[in-house]
This record gives sequence, structure tokens and C-alpha cells, in this order.
Amino acid sequence: MTTSLSMGHRPITCFKAYDVRGELGVDLDADVAYRVGRAFAQARAAKKVVVGRDSRESSPELAEALIRGLTEGGADVLDIGLAGTEEVYFSTGHFDADGGIEVTASHNPISYNGMKIVGRGSAPLDPATELPPIVELAQSGDFAAAPVGKITDFREARDTYAKAMVDFVDVSALRPMKILVNAGNGTAGPTFDAIAAELERRGAPLTFVRMHHDVDSSFPNGIPNPLLPENQPRTSDAVREHGADLGVAWDGDFDRCFFFDESGRFIPGEYIVGLLGAAFLEKSPGEKIVHDPRVVLNTRAMIAEAGGEAVQSKTGHAFIKRKMRDVGAIYGGEMSAHHYFRDFYYCDSGMIPWLLVVELLSRKGKSLADLLSERMQLYPSSGETNYRLTNPDESISRVIDIFGPLARDRDDMDGVSFDFGNWRFNLRKSNTEPVVRLNLESDGDADLVAEKQAEVAGVLQGY
Repeated sequence: MTTSLSMGHRPITCFKAYDVRGELGVDLDADVAYRVGRAFAQARAAKKVVVGRDSRESSPELAEALIRGLTEGGADVLDIGLAGTEEVYFSTGHFDADGGIEVTASHNPISYNGMKIVGRGSAPLDPATELPPIVELAQSGDFAAAPVGKITDFREARDTYAKAMVDFVDVSALRPMKILVNAGNGTAGPTFDAIAAELERRGAPLTFVRMHHDVDSSFPNGIPNPLLPENQPRTSDAVREHGADLGVAWDGDFDRCFFFDESGRFIPGEYIVGLLGAAFLEKSPGEKIVHDPRVVLNTRAMIAEAGGEAVQSKTGHAFIKRKMRDVGAIYGGEMSAHHYFRDFYYCDSGMIPWLLVVELLSRKGKSLADLLSERMQLYPSSGETNYRLTNPDESISRVIDIFGPLARDRDDMDGVSFDFGNWRFNLRKSNTEPVVRLNLESDGDADLVAEKQAEVAGVLQGY
């Protein structure tokens, strides 16, 4: 016997390549959230599912509908409440659940929301084989009757998570340090406080200056996305104002972590990937480190110098996690500030990176600027520049026709990358908007980066 929702075959448009994301009232509402939960429970034969939610105003209602769908589909739910995406990842793996779902729109506009979904062991769902049955069942509404599952308020999971985060570092090695942290009024504040309390219990000599720390669904200081240049000065200024040794900022669901050195300078994510990769290799020589194809020169150099093996993966969390599992990599990183850890279920975390960086600075007795200024000069990069174009395919073809014959090497793993010996670039088309993303870097020549970026951009835009 099956049951169908009264809304019947209403189209569901919020499923993307490997998650759920959409505009509220257009692509996503409580009915859709219910159907996603019901479909997940049935398609995955799930008996226990972890659910968390971010700080957006719409998230409690969507989470409630999702949980109702899961339980009416026969699954028991461990409700961890207001939590970051990585807390769902941790609880799914640590408490042996069949899956986990975080209701979050991360850094998307305030009118959006979504869901990040993982299976057993916090593994991403395969977009070709595991996600389609959920999509089809949610769309059809043909749900089989099932015994209703129970809901457990599981907010005590945060204490277990916080202890696991602090276990990633040797607290006895930490030196006194003042750290400015900017939660952006997102979900990070309460979770950070639990980690800070655990550090204090273990005697860590760290002092924290909290900024935009209170959870506020209206986001009075804007949607937290520290990757945007216009959002960075607030944190930079605060680092200098408070004389902090380090600045850390997070996005809305804190699965991304951004760094500012003691001068308030923003450190692009690709340099943190190289730094963390080398740090892991100091402790575990010969390991594999996974990276994305956009900006690679510094990362590959640091990994080679530290005696590791660099492994390239297509951009995106599902691809990085799969590649890391395939090769057994100890760490993986993307220039977008996603950092993945083998000992964290191969998942990304925004809390582990800053803990590791603080430990590294303590062990080296150096500042972040000391460790990275030379690297940034050795391998300058443009940062990711987005170009909104009328015909992205035609524009990319024009760039390929002109630069392809001049290149020493071409790589089509993710968009197109051309290597010219002393400089290279990667060009990728967005999957969701008419935007082309350009990243360009060189071997020690910042002027060349600026010159070639203008040249490639001119061809791209038809100048």
C-alpha cells in the first residue's frame, strides 16, 4: 500500500548535483522538505538519521518538516538542533547512523535554503546511483506505509564533537596566543564556544576575541561569506585593533574556515592548503594530499618539498571526498577554503583547520605571515575572478582557440587548464549561472599574473 501527498506530482526543482538548494517559496518549502525526508528514509532503508540545522529563520520549519518525513518513513531521528554541517557529519559517523541531513543554505542569499545530505559513514551520495532514487521518490510522492520512528533530542552530541575536535591537536604544544574569531552571526558561535571551553579545560593558553558571535537569523552584518573581498575588511580591521596574533572567520554553516595574519591580511585558501598539507606530512611522511585543479603551483611544491604525493581531484566536496577515499589521502583541500580530513570521516571541517594552524604556529614559533609571505611571493595568484557572459561556451572556445596552441600542457579534468611553463590558468563554467571563473598563477612573477589575467580576460570578453 502506498500513500501520496495531496500536492501530487508537483515538480521538485531544488535537487542539485549532490545536495538540495533553492529559493524559499519557489523551489523549497515545508512540503518539499517533508518529501525529501520521506524519500530518503524509504530509498535508503534508513533506520537512524541525524538532522541538524543552521541559523536561518526558515531552517527550524524546514527541519521540522524534514524530521516528520523521516519518521513517517520509518526512521528514528537524532535531532542535534542548531548545528554546523560538520556536526551532522561527525554525529552520523560517530553514532553509526544510516545518514545525516543538515538544513542549510551556507553562504547563499537570505531568501534561500537547502540541505546537505550524507549516507552511512558520512560518505557523500553518488550523484549517478544513490541520489536519483531519492529524487524520483520525492517527486512522485509514492511513499510506502511504515511504522513511525521516534525523535531523540540529541544536543549533547556537541560535547562529544568538541572533545573530538580538540583531540586533533597536542594542547601541551600550544603557546599563548590571542585569536580573533568572526562567526558572522551564523551557526559557528555556540559550537566554537564548546570547543573553546574544552580547550580551557585542557589548559590551552589561548585568548579569544569574539566578533559578530551571537546567532542572528537576520544577519545584521550581511550573509557570512568571508571569501567575498567586500566582507574581509571588518575582520582585518578587528585583528589590527585588538592586536591579535591570528584572525579566523567562518561562513554560515562553518564548513569553510578563512584566515587573516597578524597584520590583518587575508590569506587566500590555496596557501592554507599547501601549509596544512606540509604540516600533515611532517607528522606522517609519504602520505597523499588531494587538491583541486584551480590553483596548484604552491600546493604541489609544498607537498613535494615535504616528501608527500599530490593527487588532483575535480572541484567539489563529493569529488574530493571520493578521491580521498579512493587513494587513502590523509588530507584534502580546495582553494575555496574547504578542508577535508581522513580522520574526520573524509569530511570537510571549518574548526579543525584553525586548531591545526594554531598548533603549527606554536610548534614553529612563527606567525602566519612568517610561514606564508615567502610562499605567496614564490607563487602569486590572481584569486578567482567571475565573468558574467552572454554565451559562456562560445567565450571559452575563443580562449581555447587562442591560448591552446601556445600551451605546454592542457588538462580538462575540471573546466580547462593550460600550463605555459612559468604561468598557468584554469577556466571553469558555472553549473548554475552564466558565469565563467578564471584563476591564474605564475612561478614568482606577480606582474606576469596581472598582465596575463588582463590578456585572458580580454579574449574571454571579446575585446
